[in-house]
Amino acid sequence: MTQGLATKLREGTAKAHTAAENADFIKCFLKGVVDKESYRKLVANFYFVYKALEEEFEKHKNHPVLSKLFYSQLWREKSLERDLTYYYGANWREVVQPSEACQKYVARIHEISAQEPELLVSHAYTRYMGDLSGGQILQKIAKQAMGLNDSDGTAFYEFEAITNHGQFKKDYRNALDTLEVSPEMQEKIVAEANHAFHLNMEMFQELKGNWGLTLIKLSWNSLKGLVTSRKNGRTPARASQSTAG
Repeated sequence: MTQGLATKLREGTAKAHTAAENADFIKCFLKGVVDKESYRKLVANFYFVYKALEEEFEKHKNHPVLSKLFYSQLWREKSLERDLTYYYGANWREVVQPSEACQKYVARIHEISAQEPELLVSHAYTRYMGDLSGGQILQKIAKQAMGLNDSDGTAFYEFEAITNHGQFKKDYRNALDTLEVSPEMQEKIVAEANHAFHLNMEMFQELKGNWGLTLIKLSWNSLKGLVTSRKNGRTPARASQSTAG
């Protein structure tokens, strides 16, 4: 049985996906180590990436291939604008700038849009499917770690026009499988999706220093707590029990 493009993308990017999950940035995030300064820089970078991607999709909304994946309810530009207003204030446009890795990412999006627009499928798949899946977990962690209320600072993860994420992802994968592209183009799309993962990881790596420092501070605070508990003649378990009453 011939594999559809959705399956080829999932299987063809499995290693890149695992590598991204094991990046220091993501590992720290999943441990609840969220440095607000680093996070807002990431939000700023995402703004430039999604702005470029969505601008190019708008240009090609009547394209025989891209029109099949033109789901404006996925667009993240406006939600990221709300987050940037929260983190930087009303004048955020005068403050935020794309990082070096972000500029490279944005340039790639514009390049393929001009030369082989079908490859935009790779970037849409990599970003939006991730946002609808693991992104929901990251939102919960970010809100808890930074003490955020409602969607303040995490509007990026809110898909107000999509009521059923699971069904939408199923429909999106079905749309991928119906794209009329040659086997050669399918292989190019998978290769570009792997490149998209790599571009994302380069943005994460720029933040490694700040997130690493935060993790060290967290470990140091835990160690100090352990030492204090022992000095007071209590084990960590007993200390927590006494706090809980």
